Amino acid sequence: MSVSSREAVIDYEFLRVRQNETVVEELCVASAIFSETFRFKPPYKIADHGTVENGINWADGHIEYKELHTVLNEAVAGFAHL
Repeated sequence: MSVSSREAVIDYEFLRVRQNETVVEELCVASAIFSETFRFKPPYKIADHGTVENGINWADGHIEYKELHTVLNEAVAGFAHL
């Protein structure tokens, strides 16, 4: 990815589960000229979760949770500042 803007913001929606563990449901990387959102499947069996307020539901996830690190690294590769 070639990105002309050198700064980006990472925004994410998450749940606090087992022993205060943070589980990312949705991740967005955005700059002045670029935005991409990623929705993850749960890392293990978690009760269905979702609300009208945030519009996020585990059933909407399409990326395996084990790919979170790879997805994030690739999404921010072209940025100098996060």
